[in-house]
Order: sequence, then structure tokens, then C-alpha cells
Amino acid sequence: MANSEKTLMLVKPDGVAEGHIGEVITRLERKNYQISALKVIKATPEQLQAHYQEKVGKPYFKEIETYMMEGPLVAIIVSGTGVVKAVHRLAGQTRPSDALPGTIRGDFAHEYPDGILRNVVHTSDSRENAHHEIAIWFPELAVKSRKDEEKTKSKK
Repeated sequence: MANSEKTLMLVKPDGVAEGHIGEVITRLERKNYQISALKVIKATPEQLQAHYQEKVGKPYFKEIETYMMEGPLVAIIVSGTGVVKAVHRLAGQTRPSDALPGTIRGDFAHEYPDGILRNVVHTSDSRENAHHEIAIWFPELAVKSRKDEEKTKSKK
């Protein structure tokens, strides 16, 4: 498919702990998107620093890091036509109180009085970010550089 693209969705530790993995996947499949890859992993500080690179120096980054490392998460590569925008819309607004019913965050996320957000999922917001984020969470699928391929051939 010429118009097919890929995006990343993370079911965050709260979504995993509350049992929303199946519903998230069901919602993707109902839209006829393909699950290209899926794995359950425990986030590392290095992955989170790479993923949230623009937030690393901010005072709230430690809170994000603690949240994302409090349990396993599910990383999913989703493929399909127009999938980046569509999956981002399916997730809903970042703040649970702003997310519409029918979106993943609108139906499952929590915003607590002390300002702590538990918003269940992350989705890439652009093709460029999807490419960058997929490489972080699925490094085994990253395209090898030409030099790496040449080294492999020369060893044979």
C-alpha cells in the first residue's frame, strides 16, 4: 500500500495494570489497522530519555520517568493508511479531563486532584516522531545502515 504508514502506541503501566490492553487492541482492529509488532517491556531510563528528549531538563521529567517505570508497558507498532493521525485521535486529548468519551483516554484515563495524570496510552503525533519512537522501542527492527550491511557481507 503506497499510503500505508506506521505509528507507535504505548499502553502505559496504568493501562496494563488496569487491564486495558485487550480493549486498546480491539479498538485498533475495529478500525482495520494492522498490528505489525507488539511486545511487553519494562522501560529503561535511557529509552525514556530518548523518547521524551525535549522534556528531560524540565522539573516534571522525574515524575514522567517514575510513572513510565512503575510497571510493564506494551509497545505496539500499528500500520495502515492515515494511521498516525487516526490513532492519535483515537487516544484522545492528553489530559483525561479534556478527552472525549469514546476515546481511550476519555474512557479509561484518570486525573487526580493533586495534578497527577494517568492517561493510559501514548501515541506518536507525526510521521517523523513515529519513526523516531519506533526505533527507541523496537531497536531490533531498525533499518541497518549501509556500513553495517557491508560489514556483515565482508565477514562471510
